[in-house]
Amino acid sequence: MLSRLQEVGHEDGKPVDDRLGLHFDLTVPLSRYVVENSGHLTFPFKRWQIQKVWRGERPQEGRFREFVQADIDVIGNGELPDHYEVEVPLVMVSALEEMRAYGLPKATVHANNRKLSEGFYRGLGLSDIEGVLREIDKLDKIGADEVAELLVKDCGASPAQAKACLELAELTADSGSELKAGFDQLCASHGIDQDSDAYQLAIEGLNTLAMIVDEADKIRPGAVIADLKIARGLDYYTGSVYETFLDGAQSLGSICSGGRYDNLASQGSKTYPGVGLSIGLSRLLSYLLNQVGAQASRVSPASVLVAVWNEDERTTSNHLADALRKRGIAADVAPTAAKIGKQIKYADHLGIPYVWFPAQADASSEADQSNQVKNIVTGEQEAADPVSWTPDSLYAQQQVESKA
Repeated sequence: MLSRLQEVGHEDGKPVDDRLGLHFDLTVPLSRYVVENSGHLTFPFKRWQIQKVWRGERPQEGRFREFVQADIDVIGNGELPDHYEVEVPLVMVSALEEMRAYGLPKATVHANNRKLSEGFYRGLGLSDIEGVLREIDKLDKIGADEVAELLVKDCGASPAQAKACLELAELTADSGSELKAGFDQLCASHGIDQDSDAYQLAIEGLNTLAMIVDEADKIRPGAVIADLKIARGLDYYTGSVYETFLDGAQSLGSICSGGRYDNLASQGSKTYPGVGLSIGLSRLLSYLLNQVGAQASRVSPASVLVAVWNEDERTTSNHLADALRKRGIAADVAPTAAKIGKQIKYADHLGIPYVWFPAQADASSEADQSNQVKNIVTGEQEAADPVSWTPDSLYAQQQVESKA
């Protein structure tokens, strides 16, 4: 992986730390920035960043070698209240909600807590916690049977312990009370000592996770649920971890992930705990392009073509297009005053669904004396005012259906 992200062929005996490389996330560089500028920052320090990043593993559908990532993080100085573990996922849900107007399905954040998982695993008698978390993180990719085999083979788990780990991963809840009831029942069935340090660690994580789910539900019901199979492969997470999935797009995998990290940034005895989430913008864009291919592949971004009756009246058409643009409606003007049929054909070739016919003061018919708009997908035509007219929100779907 390093060889894919760092310069190769020009090492000349230079130590790895002195070579150029491509960064694989935005969180680690953030930690360095915080440490180097801590004296100039006001804490909690909130930041957002959108930038290219790279990955070393094999690219696949929705997972590119080079992609654009959008991050938000909150960093504390010495301590960071856990209410930020509610705020950060809700910010991301709010941003994803804005994208639903462009065809993105509803997004749900699935949350877990590393302390809960670690306490449970230790209560079972397991010691390779990082190994168990890595294998559990593969559940959606390889399935429960193969994960169980890996837990036994690579993590020293017995078949019974592996089964218990998978049972924990199956636990989901929409409320804190439901989560606590399910977890207590699971601990009782596997004989985990409630007086043990392991159990107390699990309860600490459980209480935080229950708080996150309940508090998020008060603001955006159903936006955040507890899902105890969420593990996150990166080992710098210390508490809450998040994965975000789109309804009906399970094959796409998580489109937004992150978590709490208490030890990533430090300076001597001083630590800078944080919590953050990242959206893979390239993955979202690839999904949207795939879902609305006919709409996204239009040559022109315009939704309206303003016709030109003759070149002497082009100024009128230009004024109409300008009025529409000022209202946020993408408009273009016909390149020539050709026959109207040719202008309509031009719009259709570019995928522009509406053609606007300017009013003609000297026209014989009353209809021609008013502005008219024709939906060339449905054939419908109606009088329109450039001050108030808006495109039919269903035109994109009509266009897709008409070409199917």
